[in-house]
Amino acid sequence: MGLFDGGAEEPHTKLRRYLITLIVFIALVSGGVAYALRYHAEKKTVAVFLNTVAAGDLPQAYRLWKPNARYSYQDFLSDWGPTGEFGPVKSYHIASANMRKNASGVVIAVELSRFAPFPSDQDFEKGRSNKEVRLWVERSDQAISFAP
Repeated sequence: MGLFDGGAEEPHTKLRRYLITLIVFIALVSGGVAYALRYHAEKKTVAVFLNTVAAGDLPQAYRLWKPNARYSYQDFLSDWGPTGEFGPVKSYHIASANMRKNASGVVIAVELSRFAPFPSDQDFEKGRSNKEVRLWVERSDQAISFAP
């Protein structure tokens, strides 16, 4: 009997091969989905906050920020109000999210625009006025602050 003169494979061997392949496939897909969604809650928190700012509901946006005692509403307005450093915010684009090693929060980089909808890459005039801000979202209570 030669090397290529094999008989038919036993059915339980095929079943084992298919089962192992299925388990590996499910593990890879689950890992990929978990990796893609690892900062979903923090991105969602920033999106809700910026949608509230863009809608002009600054008192609600201040509550979503969950500020500490040293960051007053006037400080918030000087940052996010219509004449503030980052205002007026009409649209935004979440550029990236990452977590530093052993950190308790996530840094979300956001591009802010004074125009709605967010300017495309071809619209250089409007895109020039975009500002980038890095926000820190605490994982435990989803409190927002400026990134360190």
